[in-house]
Formats: sequence, structure tokens, C-alpha cells
Amino acid sequence: MKLTDRKLLILDDNPDILQLVKESLTIAGFTHLTTAHTKKEALDLLRTDQFDLAILDIMLPDGSGFEVLRHIRQHSMMPALFLSAVSDIEKQYQGFELGADDYIVKPFRPKELELRILSILKRSYPPQEELVQLEGCQIDFERAVVLKEEEEISLTAKEFSLLRVLYNHKNKIVTFDTLLTKVWGEQYEGYENTLMAHIRKIRQKIEINPSKPTHLLTVKGLGYQLRVD
Repeated sequence: MKLTDRKLLILDDNPDILQLVKESLTIAGFTHLTTAHTKKEALDLLRTDQFDLAILDIMLPDGSGFEVLRHIRQHSMMPALFLSAVSDIEKQYQGFELGADDYIVKPFRPKELELRILSILKRSYPPQEELVQLEGCQIDFERAVVLKEEEEISLTAKEFSLLRVLYNHKNKIVTFDTLLTKVWGEQYEGYENTLMAHIRKIRQKIEINPSKPTHLLTVKGLGYQLRVD
């Protein structure tokens, strides 16, 4: 999903400010913008819909943006930015203490708002890892599963760690010592047989024929190699 496809909630009791924010973000490419004029409207929207970021005014006719952020933080860590005419530094501190990601004082430059929103979204929603395509399956590192013939096969923590190291060095030989050190730590002596057992289990999950592997290969006397096209 593109950052500009994220769903934004914009809360402000001033219709002119709402229009300015909505128009400037639309020009910037944002496609899912929802507005609210009051605390009640915002809370109703938050109860019935899912948003990826909230832009909150502080002074509202029926409460404050601080109260809205308190409600958000009871349920999620969705990023939030205050856009307010209140320039009091203590109020800004209060906003950050409640869990705000940024605070912009009105009047503001639309380009600055756009860039700060994009920066927050990049931090909050990093790009998901692509699925690793093998001959008979896909490895989904995001969810620690192997997708094989419409079946999801979970990876254990050690299997995940081993595959992660092997994939980071795909198509290269990773020595036994390197794998043992990265997965079991410096004091890995005695885990050599455990490593071999985990490799067998990984092959059972990713290979079409585990006894004749085509992706997770043993390089005799050296280590293992994960072959990925």
C-alpha cells in the first residue's frame, strides 16, 4: 500500500482549516481523507472505522483533541499529529506525553504538513517484506510462515532465525560457525547436532522433496546455501 493510500482522520472545528487541509493533502496525492468538526464526531468515526493517522485540533466546541488522543491510545498506537493554534510549549509537551507523534502550530504551511505526515507514515508503516518465492512454496517472513499448496506452515523461532540468516546471504555459502553464532550466540558449542535437526525440519517445510533438496543445500565441510532464483 502506498503511503498516500493510508486513511487519515482530520479533526478541526474550523471549516476553513478543514477545507485547506483536505485540499492540500488531496493535491499531495492522499485519497482517503475523512473530516470531523467535533470531539463527538471524531469518537463516533473512530468507533466505526479504521484509520491510519489522526490530525487533531486541541480546542473543540465539546471537548479537546487531548481527550480524543486519550481515547485512541486506549485502543491503538495509531499515529497522531496535533495541528493547533495553541503555541504554549506546556501544551505541546502535554500532547507528546499523551503519545502524539508531532505538533504543528497554526498558521502552517501546507507543504510542511504534507512532509511531516509522510515522515510519520514512513516510520509507522514500513514497507512489508515481499514473499520469497521458491519452487514449491513461498516464505512469508512478515508472518513467519511457509505457504505451501494453500497451507500455512508456521516456522519456529529458531527455524525463522536460520532462514533469515540464510536468506540475507542467499545464493552464498553460510558457514556452520556463522549460523551457530548468529542463532545460538558465541557460546554455541554442543549445538551442532541441533543445527542439523533444524535444517532437516526447515527442508520438510520448504522443499518439494526434502530428501533431495533443491533450495536448502548442504555444502560439505563448509555450511549451507539457500538458493533463490
